[in-house]
Amino acid sequence: MGKVKQSSGERIFDIFNAALLILFSCITLYPFIHVTSVAFSSSTEAIRPGLHFYPKEVDLTSIKKILTTPELLNAYKNTIFRTVVGTILSVLCTGMGAYAISKEHLPFKKFIMSIIVFAMFFSGGMIPTYIQIRSLGLLNSIWAMILPGALSVYNMIIARTFIDNTIPKELFESAKIDGASEFRCFWNIVLPLSKAVIAVLVLYYAVGHWNAYFNAFIYLSKRELFPLQIILREILIMNNIDQNAMMDDASMATLQGMYDLLKYALIVVASAPIIAVYPFIQKYFVKGVMIGSVKG
Repeated sequence: MGKVKQSSGERIFDIFNAALLILFSCITLYPFIHVTSVAFSSSTEAIRPGLHFYPKEVDLTSIKKILTTPELLNAYKNTIFRTVVGTILSVLCTGMGAYAISKEHLPFKKFIMSIIVFAMFFSGGMIPTYIQIRSLGLLNSIWAMILPGALSVYNMIIARTFIDNTIPKELFESAKIDGASEFRCFWNIVLPLSKAVIAVLVLYYAVGHWNAYFNAFIYLSKRELFPLQIILREILIMNNIDQNAMMDDASMATLQGMYDLLKYALIVVASAPIIAVYPFIQKYFVKGVMIGSVKG
């Protein structure tokens, strides 16, 4: 079958779309390129005005300092623990909840769905939540950052739709005839056949846990439990130099360069793990989002 010839209007439209997407890509990529370039540069290069596309004076001092500072390493460990454990727990809770509400014979299914959807839009607020966390004895505990957000109603609805549209009901019926329990159906049928939507859930939850800082800011007061994002926030605040400080312009510029270098280096170190994981689950991402989001 021959290739369909495009009209001049369609070609102009395609060229315009391609140019617009390239522009948006450049706008999106440049801030990260700038930050990465400065992170691997010297302090004098960090304060140089203008565009930074690559490090002209390669200097790994800031990266080495971050990777050898005990407080930053401890914060990194806390963030990794929270992300790994929180993501596993959230995916399991979301999958089990989605499987439960996908069952047609679930008693009071409509009422349960109404409560679930209501909870997605309305909550008690920050103060009642804090009181609840305190009553459960979770203050100054790593679990205060994991358990309250262990399940996202939006993600559970996506997973429920995926299970309804993708996994044949006959598989569950056959398993039940063979004596399989609901948990065995979930573990041996739902999980293996839901790799696409699980990849989406893993990405959503992992990015959320990795970047979150506000709940740690509220529930934690012990510095040894602080995640990486709290330390990054402190460095960003520390970056504001008192303009009335008794120092000459050269000293102020050097200090500003050190602050910028440390700030950018920490941003790169904090972003690298999530960026490194994304290519491995990207092939499942589009499929999982589309199948889990469209009914039919």
